[in-house]
Amino acid sequence: MSFQIRQSISSSVAGSSSEDLYAMVEDAIKKCNEHFLPGLGVFFKKWWQQAEPHLKQDAVKLLEKTFNN
Repeated sequence: MSFQIRQSISSSVAGSSSEDLYAMVEDAIKKCNEHFLPGLGVFFKKWWQQAEPHLKQDAVKLLEKTFNN
């Protein structure tokens, strides 16, 4: 993914409320449109970079459980 796309996505959601962000994620998942995947990737990357180590560990354990069921 190019830096321009990441920057554009970050700029477009800057200042959004938690309710707005929740709605965006829900909408992207419900629509099952692959065009939304870069945006979700940017959300995850930003979260990952700021998350505490224990939250990262919880996230990967949840991913492991999700993909191994």
